[in-house]
Amino acid sequence: MKKRLFLVGSPPASGKTFVSKKLAAKLNNPVYLDKDTIIPLSMAAYKAANEPYNRDSEFFNKFLRDPEYVAILDVAFEALEFNDNVIVNAPFTKEFNNEAYVAELRAKLAEIDTELVMVWVYCDLETIHQRMIERASDRDTWKLENWDEYVKTKDNSKPANKEVVVIENKDEESVERQLQEAFF
Repeated sequence: MKKRLFLVGSPPASGKTFVSKKLAAKLNNPVYLDKDTIIPLSMAAYKAANEPYNRDSEFFNKFLRDPEYVAILDVAFEALEFNDNVIVNAPFTKEFNNEAYVAELRAKLAEIDTELVMVWVYCDLETIHQRMIERASDRDTWKLENWDEYVKTKDNSKPANKEVVVIENKDEESVERQLQEAFF
C-alpha cells in the first residue's frame, strides 16, 4: 500500500479539526498533526519581538506563517518514515491554489513513494462566524473584532485545483458519508 500525506485545509473555524479527526478515526493508526499545536512557538516570537498577538498581522505573515508550515511539514515527513498515513490539519489557504507549491511537494513525496491527498473543508461564512464566537479562542479575537475587514481579505471559495477533495461541513452524518465516498 502506498503511503499518503493528507493535507486538510480551510479557513479558520470551518471544521478542519472535526473533519481531520473523523478521517483519522477511519484510517489504520495514522499520525495526526495540527498546526495549532506549534502556536506556542509563534507566541514566543510575538513576545520576543514585542508585537501584539494577531495571526492576521503583517508581522505574522512576514515572519511566522511560512515557518509554521515548514515546521509542521518537516514533522509530517519524519512521521512518514514510520507510518503509512499522516494527516496535517492547517489552513493551507494559499498553498492549495499554488501550482508550483503543490508540484514541488508532490515531487518530494514521490521520492518516498507517498501520495499527496489534499482535502478542503468548506463551510459558509455565517457558520464560520458563529463557530468563532462559540469557541472563543484568542487566535480569533482580532477576526471577530474586525469581522467585516477580515472577510473582505479572505477568499472563502473552494480551491480551483481540481485535485482537491472538497468536504462540505454541514453535519456529522454528511461528513462521514463524504469521507467514506472519497477515501474508502
